[in-house]
Amino acid sequence: MQAKFSRKKITEAVTGYLFLSPWLFVFIVFSAFSLGYALYLSFTDYNLLKPPVWWGWEGYARVFDNDLFLTKALPNTFKYVLIVVPIQTAISLVLAFAMDQNLRFRKFFRTVFYLPSVTSSVVISLIFVWLFAPQGIFNQITSLTINWLDDPKYAFYVIMGMNIFTTSGTLMLIFLSGLQDISPAIYEAAQIDGADPIQIFFKVTIPMLRPVIFFVVTVGVIGCFQVFDQIFVMTKGGPLDSTTTLTYLIYKWAFRDTTIKMGQASALAVILTLIILVVTFVQRRVIEGSGSTTQ
Repeated sequence: MQAKFSRKKITEAVTGYLFLSPWLFVFIVFSAFSLGYALYLSFTDYNLLKPPVWWGWEGYARVFDNDLFLTKALPNTFKYVLIVVPIQTAISLVLAFAMDQNLRFRKFFRTVFYLPSVTSSVVISLIFVWLFAPQGIFNQITSLTINWLDDPKYAFYVIMGMNIFTTSGTLMLIFLSGLQDISPAIYEAAQIDGADPIQIFFKVTIPMLRPVIFFVVTVGVIGCFQVFDQIFVMTKGGPLDSTTTLTYLIYKWAFRDTTIKMGQASALAVILTLIILVVTFVQRRVIEGSGSTTQ
């Protein structure tokens, strides 16, 4: 009996892993192996033209001694995250709350708000390049003569606005699913207790959405720390490195510099991974901590 039971468990386990094998293959080859190899390269001197040579922590030391990393890429990345994440989270929450009401044509508006999210980021970036060109539509409407993407004062904010525009639709749908999971009985109980709409929103809706808010903020933080394609298409890190972020600096060191620094770029990639992990952990503690104080 015990042998039959063990054979059944083995058969079920083998069947389960067979179903999981396509995902496991993709994960091992394109995630686990890539991360492990990048970690190895971060401790080597490697430039694609010769075999990796072990140099220990030298790559990390060079990253922290680099002025472009300290004065441009690192502060620009945190600035991008601190501006974009709160704004896109707030806008997507407001849009989700509006789309959850009994409005006419709300399905049409949901589709319109979500369309930028399913459009290629390269295509959206090119559209924004045309919109904010010196002779673009934005300058014609506002009667301005600003060269937005060639001015260090404005270029980064144009990219931020584009990112907020393209991501708010996806985050809106996530918030909308969270809103629709809240039982109407909770709202009815709050109304019976005399709560007005504003109190219901801040005392009922927001606490009930706390897990969704954590997910949305986490996705937004990771996406903002990894922003690359918009910068590559619109400014290529300029003007005057005003839009250079950590991911673009990784690309620059690995593929664009005259002396390719693949090992140093891998070290920066590992540092970026650790930054994302730390920030995600901190925001989880903050959100869960704020939840425990309100209960």
